[in-house]
Amino acid sequence: MFIEILLAILFGILAGIFTGLIPGIHINLVSLLLLSASPLLLRYTNPIVLCCFIIAMAITHTFLDAIPSIFLGAPDADQALNVLPGHKLLLEGKGFEAVKLTVIGSLLCLLFAIVIVPMMLPISSAIYPLMKDYIGYILIAIVLFMIFKDKKRLANLIVFLISGILGLIVLNMPTLKDPLFPLLSGLFGTSMLLLSLTQKVRIPKQSFDETIHVEKKHIAQAIGAGTIAGSLTGFFPGLGPAQGAVLASQLTRDIGDYGFMILVGGINTVNFVLSLVTLYTIEKARNGAVIVVSKLLENYTAITLITFICAALIAGAAATFLALKISKLFARLISRINYTVVVCCVIGLIAGLVFWFSGLLGILVLMVSTAVGIIPGITGVARNHQMGCLILPVILFFVL
Repeated sequence: MFIEILLAILFGILAGIFTGLIPGIHINLVSLLLLSASPLLLRYTNPIVLCCFIIAMAITHTFLDAIPSIFLGAPDADQALNVLPGHKLLLEGKGFEAVKLTVIGSLLCLLFAIVIVPMMLPISSAIYPLMKDYIGYILIAIVLFMIFKDKKRLANLIVFLISGILGLIVLNMPTLKDPLFPLLSGLFGTSMLLLSLTQKVRIPKQSFDETIHVEKKHIAQAIGAGTIAGSLTGFFPGLGPAQGAVLASQLTRDIGDYGFMILVGGINTVNFVLSLVTLYTIEKARNGAVIVVSKLLENYTAITLITFICAALIAGAAATFLALKISKLFARLISRINYTVVVCCVIGLIAGLVFWFSGLLGILVLMVSTAVGIIPGITGVARNHQMGCLILPVILFFVL
């Protein structure tokens, strides 16, 4: 079975490249397709082999999904906040280095998360019952701090509430498929791209020199906060990597854009690793891919968990190399193409993918969320308040 597991990891890495680079194609979708085909596949292989495929795909995805977010402005739920400093660095000719920062975060957080797994095993079952009833109130406190920490309090509140109400409406549309893609693409992707058109932005030639330097203490703070936030999102229902990024960014406000990108790069990786731990300790799955893993497995033993962690480590090592190579290719191509053409093509691509996955209703959501996303660009309000589209529904989920 050893050779089968290695092949599964290899094919999982290839699938992770596909899901990481193409906006709208998520690991949950591929995992569900695999689950539907599992009765046939299990005639020829073992459930652990299929699970290793999912784990390798998911880990690779977390390393590569920053590339379309930074170079194309097409974020998924886990990379929405990364678009902002990432696109800023792209316009400074540092797009490759922006991706490199997220890869550093993913790799270091993966290693740190694996190191603390033995410690998390005995305490995870104790932490969950104590904190699960207070997550909503903790989020309320964080939101209030975010809104009132600067002078634009009223504008911050308005942007948060508008985004939150939009999120509530969109996430509760029963006929809308993949609601997060048009919602987040409008708020953080197409809105920013449209504004850049009005400002006649030009993408400069991208640099591959080591021009970005991050202080070691900022790296340590980013990795620590990313691991803590990723652990929390792995334990608590409704709390995803995007909300974890907002939480961690308020705890480490002095790390700058570079440290923030390391932080965001690592949260989603830690979230997945710790989700495997919570599945083992409290038998709770916290994301779609891990839910599929739980459905494939009959017995989840310590040996199985160790196998999964090894699969994640192998995939992470390969994904580090792949992310840097692929981002270099993106960086070379992006500066050779007229920016206006690139923006129009990306907006067209996003609209086409939204129509493919969510239909005409998704296009309507994209248009409305784009209009809402333009508000911070005009008023000067920080775009992180637009994460109210996810945070407000989560708060209501916990407190009501």
